[in-house]
Amino acid sequence: MSYSLLLVLLFCLGTASRGLTALDFTHSLEVTTTPTSSQATAAWLPSGGTSWAEGGTVSQPLSNFTGSVDSHGICQCSVSLPDTTFPADRVERLEFTAHILSQKFEREFSKVKEYVQLISVYEKKLLNLTVRVEVMEKDSISYTELDFELIKLEVKEMHKLVIQLKENFVGSTDIIDMLEVEIRNMTLLVEKLETLDQNNVLSIRRQILALKTKLKECEDSKSGLVPAMPPPPAPGSCSHGGVVNISAPSVIQLNWLGFSYKYGAWGRDYSPQHPERTLYWVAPLNTNARTLEYYRLYDSMDNLLIYSHFRQSRIQYAQGGGTVAFNNNLYVSWYNVGNIAKINLTTNVVDVNRPLPQAAYNNRFSYANVNWQDIDLAVDEQALWAIYATEASTGNIVISKLNDTTLEVMSTWVTKQYKPSVSNAFMVCGVLYATRTLNTRTEEIFYYYDTNTEREGNLAITMRKIQEGIQSINYHPFDQKLYVYNDGYLLNYDLVFLQKPSQPV
Repeated sequence: MSYSLLLVLLFCLGTASRGLTALDFTHSLEVTTTPTSSQATAAWLPSGGTSWAEGGTVSQPLSNFTGSVDSHGICQCSVSLPDTTFPADRVERLEFTAHILSQKFEREFSKVKEYVQLISVYEKKLLNLTVRVEVMEKDSISYTELDFELIKLEVKEMHKLVIQLKENFVGSTDIIDMLEVEIRNMTLLVEKLETLDQNNVLSIRRQILALKTKLKECEDSKSGLVPAMPPPPAPGSCSHGGVVNISAPSVIQLNWLGFSYKYGAWGRDYSPQHPERTLYWVAPLNTNARTLEYYRLYDSMDNLLIYSHFRQSRIQYAQGGGTVAFNNNLYVSWYNVGNIAKINLTTNVVDVNRPLPQAAYNNRFSYANVNWQDIDLAVDEQALWAIYATEASTGNIVISKLNDTTLEVMSTWVTKQYKPSVSNAFMVCGVLYATRTLNTRTEEIFYYYDTNTEREGNLAITMRKIQEGIQSINYHPFDQKLYVYNDGYLLNYDLVFLQKPSQPV
């Protein structure tokens, strides 16, 4: 019962003089009572109110109700009671629901902020990959399988993260769907580019060659303004002052057996009678890094690039990466002995097998970080050479000029350079050039020995590489390039020679 209703009842009890009757409510409540005494009436009158006389009719307003006594002395009160019931239980439920919704909103909002940040990161990665792929499309460098595998790995990782983001994100996923489509497009683009590099590399290189020719013509047209550089020495000529620099490496291809075959050698056969002949050979060692069992021959660089139209042969009892080709013969170090063998490339028959006098073998004085290469064979403009060490030289490099038909030693020079401290070596115009490792990406041509003058000295020619290990270096006199086997990759370099001053007439 509300406070107002109680007040009305007390009021009626204090003013009525007869028995109780009902109070009527029509949107109001009517109560009939019989007042007991005038004292009660006076006690319950409001402050400033008027007393009721018996037999009279008095209407007294009291807050939100009125009361009167009729001619029969019956008290009739009419009270207006508004619905003042407060829904506390519903408010509590509403507050609880609002609190839960607020927590959910905070969690979802924090997720949205996190996803926005992730999308921003993925967008930057995607833009970076796009730039890298565009560079690969435009660059003249021949990219290898490893380059594509790295990019595809990054794209797959991004695709996986976007799928996860899409599964966790509740609500509109238009932006994420677009990002997923872009990454899928990037994957297809990388795969297409990889296929292009493998199958259409020849036409691309021809286009690059044509562009280089046009550029050279443009440079020649301005030769009147720019001092002309002296021409390089003629192919196969020694009319220069020695090696003074080297180009950046050109990645030709991964050896046909794959990444696991990190040791071996490769090059181009040199014939003084037919110097322009293009016969390329690739001889990776077995995975034991010692045995040479198979080699391949390619009639052109184009065939080598796409692993096609090759002749593959098997030999036995050859070891190490000191192999070289000269006059249609392959010269190898014989297995487990200090011998050199000559193998006819047409018949794959061993024509000569002869010991190299006093040569150490079986890792006694091999190159640094390369096993089974105690005897390294080399070719230059003048002859076939053997680079090795003996017990008498206490491990220092010994250079011998060989008869390419009989494999007899014609002349020998002993240097002051310790062979196991050298990473590899090659011969140019009778001069030995030795390399050493500076770091995982750089070699240095640091030492030379000239058999023509018996002079030796130090150099500082930086030689870049794409992998850590250099297993063999072979020089070709006609194209004046180095053919390098670098942890399974076939590289070549252009040599730069010191120009001799022209003689006065």
